Amino acid sequence: MGRHKAIVLATTMLAGGVLGARQADAQTFRTYRCTDGTQFIVGFYDHDNRAFLQIDGEPATLERRLTLSGARYSGAGVTLRIGKTGATTVKHLKRPVTACTVIEKPGI
Repeated sequence: MGRHKAIVLATTMLAGGVLGARQADAQTFRTYRCTDGTQFIVGFYDHDNRAFLQIDGEPATLERRLTLSGARYSGAGVTLRIGKTGATTVKHLKRPVTACTVIEKPGI
């Protein structure tokens, strides 16, 4: 995942008011690579239930959904599941569910 995509993600979030409204909140960004070749960045903010993705060059805001174990987020045709053990899958567009792993954890 290149620096260009990270800049696009930050710009997209800023344009949406997320960064401006949440500067004091703790934030976590993770970059994932999936078995089908998909790569994405996901951002989480304290005091916000949503996940903010940059996937296939497009931003997507996912709402947290009810699940029995781990966390599930969906919206804009994307479903992200993060299990309690950290096992992560993503389904987007009409592609099948694919397993993903964290490739970097930037210290932001």
